[in-house]
Amino acid sequence: MEPSKLVDGYKFGDETTSDVRVCFKRMDDQAECFYCHSSVLSKNSKYFADWLSRNDVRSNNCIEVDCASIDYEHYVKVLKLIHLPRESIVDSFDSVRSAVGILRASTLLKCELITRSCIEYLEAASWDEKEEEEILEVAQSLGSEEAVALLSRLQTPSASSVKNVFISAIRFATSMETSYPPFLDDLKTSAQEQIDFMLHEDDDTALVTMDEDVRSVVQEGLKKLLSTLKTELDLLTTEYDQSPEQAEERVLCSLADVDWMANVLTKIEMMNEFVSGWSEISGDVLSVVQHKKYSSGLWLVKAKLIEVTGKALDAVGYGSVVLPASSRVHFLQMWLPFMQTTKHLLDEKTKDDTIPQMDADLFQNIESAIVSLVLALPSGDQADILAEWMKNAEQFRYPDLTEAFEVWCYRSKTAKRRLVGGLNGSGNPTVSL
Repeated sequence: MEPSKLVDGYKFGDETTSDVRVCFKRMDDQAECFYCHSSVLSKNSKYFADWLSRNDVRSNNCIEVDCASIDYEHYVKVLKLIHLPRESIVDSFDSVRSAVGILRASTLLKCELITRSCIEYLEAASWDEKEEEEILEVAQSLGSEEAVALLSRLQTPSASSVKNVFISAIRFATSMETSYPPFLDDLKTSAQEQIDFMLHEDDDTALVTMDEDVRSVVQEGLKKLLSTLKTELDLLTTEYDQSPEQAEERVLCSLADVDWMANVLTKIEMMNEFVSGWSEISGDVLSVVQHKKYSSGLWLVKAKLIEVTGKALDAVGYGSVVLPASSRVHFLQMWLPFMQTTKHLLDEKTKDDTIPQMDADLFQNIESAIVSLVLALPSGDQADILAEWMKNAEQFRYPDLTEAFEVWCYRSKTAKRRLVGGLNGSGNPTVSL
């Protein structure tokens, strides 16, 4: 290195110009001394400046510093950096871990210039998880201003920033702007995963997801996904003959997006939007997948349809989404035959490796939701559904509505007596049922 590149023209370790030595004392290790220059040390380290102000270099030219073995190399590095001009310090860092160690040593030696250079380097570098933990630890030894600068990327963003990112992610995850080319599918999947992560229970996130702009974009995204599914089903008729596997995969991918959106809407309490949208396209969906052309195919699509519809049934059956009785009856009457037939065929093909084997717990949960839904209907509608169920019970054992049937029978037997008795007791005229 040229003399002009050195601080005050002094070179680290130059015994001929040195007037002071720095010795790092390590436990169980022999101390090692380095030739330095008091003027350079005083200018760049408050620790050394304080020591030199209390001691006469001519009588004691050795400064001893206690040092843990693990930090030894970093202390030595600090001494070398002290002898360099500022513009050369940042360029000397070769890794995050090394910079963290130097930052720890420079903080203890009160080398402000090197500390700022370390922070400047670390603020611009990428960290892995382990390095981040070390940075958080060393930040505790810094002043508040330095710590804020070092940890700027970890600061909690404002609600408006979270909102903007969330809206952008929803638009990307639902392909709202346009149909993205295939090579961006991974990015779409990543956007969906990060939205799921952002929706973990958190006060700030809850405030964002209740924002009307956010909810409007989510609603728009749902419409986009449902529209895309309808389009894929419309194309299925022509594409299935040419390439059945590819055609089914396209529909399946679209269904997976709808399923993901249903999970999102559950977390932000917008399942009413999903149930409404799913009900609107149910007729079109069923008219395609129940066509005789696909009687022995589209098993993955049919299985996924049961899973997605199950979420709507769960929301309606347990009252998280409130619909008029006529709408509940219509929705159940649309999907119940499909579920019965599909479940029956899936059970018959349990040994066929090409047929998906669905989770028994999923069917049990759907069955429980259907029972709850039926029990909440007017008695006349219950009677129609139960009568139809019993006609087909020998062929389709799913769903088991025995519980709903027993409750309906009990209610029917006692309803007139209880209702009439209650009205008469209130001074009202007898009601004819």
